[in-house]
Amino acid sequence: MLELSGIGRRYRVGAEEVTALADIDLSFPAGSFTTLVGRSGCGKTTLLRILAGLEKPSEGEIRRGGGKLRTAVVFQEARLMPWLDVSANVGFGLRGRVPRPVAAERCAAAIELVGLSAFAGAMPAQLSGGMAQRVAIARALVQEPDLLLLDEPFAALDAFTRRTMQNELVAIWQRRRPTIVFVTHDVEEAVLLGERALEMQGGRMVGREAIALPYPRDPTDPDVNLHRRAILSRLMTTPTPAAA
Repeated sequence: MLELSGIGRRYRVGAEEVTALADIDLSFPAGSFTTLVGRSGCGKTTLLRILAGLEKPSEGEIRRGGGKLRTAVVFQEARLMPWLDVSANVGFGLRGRVPRPVAAERCAAAIELVGLSAFAGAMPAQLSGGMAQRVAIARALVQEPDLLLLDEPFAALDAFTRRTMQNELVAIWQRRRPTIVFVTHDVEEAVLLGERALEMQGGRMVGREAIALPYPRDPTDPDVNLHRRAILSRLMTTPTPAAA
């Protein structure tokens, strides 16, 4: 269980103070899949960075279920090291931390999990955008994280590749069961992936949608559309909070 209580984040921009997050109270049960959805600039990425430990909140408390969580992050861009092949990119974070035979075994398993075993020796320049993102996901999974954070990882992909990657991510989650927090501005994506969607606007939580639909989910399913419309309705009609 990961719990946030009264989380806020403020920045100083020149002479002005900007509130990026305010009064965030959330819990993420172990093994859950949560999507964060909202317009650009609503605070989603700031919240994800706080969960990752890349930023500190200005106020509030984070409780991590009695111990330190192994955390991995996947960004919108794959950010692969161009001088290393796929296997070396995936295993880079294991260097010096685990014995080489163990690292090699874990890398091979993670690469197989994302369907790229045939490309383990390929260089990043030889990969498509979708394949590069699979490598980025494998690089996160090889850490065997308790908490997997993804910041719009499929935003730059074409529609066909994005749908494939969405299905693959759900399949990986079902097999491994890390706690996943997935940031997106795409409401349909939020519904297709999450067990629940948390709606953000102006640095605050403005809605929560429980999505009790079986996987894999079909964008043409009327139930998917019902959830999508409910989220859109709240995001379109909720005034931007003054704190933003």
